[in-house]
Amino acid sequence: MKDYVIIGGGHNGLVCACYLAKAGKKVTILERRSIVGGAAVTEEFYPGFRNSVASYTVSLLNPKIIEDLNLREHGLEIKLRPQANFFPLSNSESLSFHKNILDTQAEIARFSEKDAATLPDFYAMLETVADILREELLRSPPNVGGGFVDLVRAGGFGLRAKKLSMSSRRDALDLFTKSASSVLDAWFENDHVKAAFAFDSIVGNYAAPSTPGSAYVLLHHVFGEAANGEKGAWGHAMGGMGAITQAMRKEAERLGVNIRTDAEVKEVLVDRSRANGVRLSSGKTITADKVIANVGPKLLYSRMIDEQHLEPEFRRRVRGFRVGSGTFRMNVALSELPDFICKPGTHLQQHHQSGIVIGPTMTYLEQAFVDATQYGWSTHPIVEILIPSTIDPTLAPEGKHVASLFCQQFAPELPQGKSWDDYRDQAAKTIIDTVTHYAPNFRDAVIAQQIHSPLDLERKFGLMGGDIFHGALGLDQLWSNRPFMGFADYRTPIQDLYLCGSGSHPGGGVTGVPGHNAAMEILRDR
Repeated sequence: MKDYVIIGGGHNGLVCACYLAKAGKKVTILERRSIVGGAAVTEEFYPGFRNSVASYTVSLLNPKIIEDLNLREHGLEIKLRPQANFFPLSNSESLSFHKNILDTQAEIARFSEKDAATLPDFYAMLETVADILREELLRSPPNVGGGFVDLVRAGGFGLRAKKLSMSSRRDALDLFTKSASSVLDAWFENDHVKAAFAFDSIVGNYAAPSTPGSAYVLLHHVFGEAANGEKGAWGHAMGGMGAITQAMRKEAERLGVNIRTDAEVKEVLVDRSRANGVRLSSGKTITADKVIANVGPKLLYSRMIDEQHLEPEFRRRVRGFRVGSGTFRMNVALSELPDFICKPGTHLQQHHQSGIVIGPTMTYLEQAFVDATQYGWSTHPIVEILIPSTIDPTLAPEGKHVASLFCQQFAPELPQGKSWDDYRDQAAKTIIDTVTHYAPNFRDAVIAQQIHSPLDLERKFGLMGGDIFHGALGLDQLWSNRPFMGFADYRTPIQDLYLCGSGSHPGGGVTGVPGHNAAMEILRDR
């Protein structure tokens, strides 16, 4: 039986391993850390307080993968947010997005009756284009200039696209090429409403809503249906995001996958343009018939492969591959719930169970990015707060809570050669101060905190530049161009070396799709 080695035990590596093992392959996963799961893990960061460490909410995990890998039978339970989102706007105003569209329209109507009336059509437009994405998720993209199989794939996509109305084709073009600001300006008039939608365009995207291509990132966040089959809905994995990857681990072990932790891969071994194994940091070598990398393209090609095995033109492409999502990630233990000035009270309310987003206006979102490019981060950063213990009380002691702070527009590299090691605490204070401005009890409620700067995310999880998507989601790095034109089918310039992580199609998020698709391509090569 041939040996297949997977570098990295993140969720896509686990998914890929399961599908290969189901096909009868002998698979070994090599994970650098002492726990599998990659960025989708749950840790106790303070005695009695557990939380999702990096990835913090679920929607994009593909339903087919949930079913095929028996994740529910292995204990995975996903609960929807009772309320979608809550946007504190000022001391007296807020904007809430509800599960029921009529309730959301009523909220928006307080700011603009025209926007409230427009909302159903905007949602319908997003759903139509998101359905295009959903149809392409589990299909490998065609390689530009490829062979017969690629022609068939391209032709299939063309036939599916042909079914769209001209209006829908225009909508798709807008969302794939334009800025979020440009798209939203054509639909809505109220600044708060536009900012609420524009937030999704900069999640994991080191850019402003006015940056061309940011509209796609907005779309990328709505194609999910993992939250109990409800399209576009977001939810909590009970037990934290680690519950997803631990369920995957159980299935992998049931199928006979050999999982080795504390096994850091330093080099992919290449002989005559073919991968034939890996070398660990311990110096030990492991031979393999096929090597599958569940790491980002930048990490794989720039740090794990001797440059002599890559053509100069390809090395140049690797240097130009864009990484750095502008993400700063914190977890905090709380003695009580935030008491928002615009919606008072520390008793549990529906908005405490939603995604709480601080980013009240388009100007605020734009300025945060401008400040980050000039100074490293903004004095008024964009912050999303999730308090999963309001839905899953096992995460914190009784009467206490844990919160995830997902913070955007923090430069992957600080200007003037400064290091995040010297400024991470200062940035964390800025984040706490920002939340406290809207909820004055917040700072005093913080019992403990866990900080992950962009540099921390790179060191801990191997996310180059702290990029949560393994590479920017721009048109130049999507579909047939992800990660590079000519290598969109999970193969690489080196024979028997494959990519199965988020740096390949369809991109970032806890989807499991790259792992699934890579496994299908690997099995075609057997």
